[in-house]
Amino acid sequence: MDYQTLIYAVDGGIATITLNRPEKLNAINDVMDREILLALRQAAEDDGVRVVVITGAGRGFCSGEDVTGSRQVGERSAQGASPRMAAAPPQNLAEVMRGMAQPTIAAINGPAVGQGFSLAIACDIRIASERARLGAIWVLRGAPPESGAAYNLVRLVGMGKACELTFTGRILDAQEAFQIGLVNRVVPHDSLMETTNELARTIAAGPPIAMALAKRSLYLAQETTMANFLQYEAWALNYSFRTQDREEAVRAFLERRSPSYQGR
Repeated sequence: MDYQTLIYAVDGGIATITLNRPEKLNAINDVMDREILLALRQAAEDDGVRVVVITGAGRGFCSGEDVTGSRQVGERSAQGASPRMAAAPPQNLAEVMRGMAQPTIAAINGPAVGQGFSLAIACDIRIASERARLGAIWVLRGAPPESGAAYNLVRLVGMGKACELTFTGRILDAQEAFQIGLVNRVVPHDSLMETTNELARTIAAGPPIAMALAKRSLYLAQETTMANFLQYEAWALNYSFRTQDREEAVRAFLERRSPSYQGR
């Protein structure tokens, strides 16, 4: 599939989605909004994709919504909602990303604010360049958080810190984002993609069925009771024990070799 506003590439089981409007710091317009969802779904439906990496071209990850997009701000206000929201598919990006079997990694190469912040924290793992800047700036633009950001932010940093960041719109540098648990690690800018791809390759080498079950297990643990969680855990274990990948994992361990997983 050809995209106008992003670059989609698959190599070694890793799908890389690069937001590609560098002249706008990868601000999201109507076209990019649709294309991000299409690219995520393309990756989700591809059995050859085991990890998804999201990053930005140029010096920014994503500077949020492009308010100079297809319609003028005054026209949005007159209608009471942005055309992008009005035309949004039934699922938004946070829901799509949470439902994907594949782990997702944000390689945050520069500013990630507003909708770009939402995109970053919707990923399962975040690797930040030392040049990254993150900001929950929606209220400074006259809007509440969007794309599941409030839901994700509270779970990452706790209610008090989430309130502070949201109410003030304060921009965090990479080190502060790391200190409060907003990103997993901070690396030198020039080694961002190398570090991200190394992690992605490690994950991609694992058994995809067990990886998908583990991802669901971790998020379910945040959202349900112990009794419900243990029911899912029992089902997931029973399911995984009947896969060829489980047999391969045990056989490889006994034979002291690297396993080769087929996703079956």
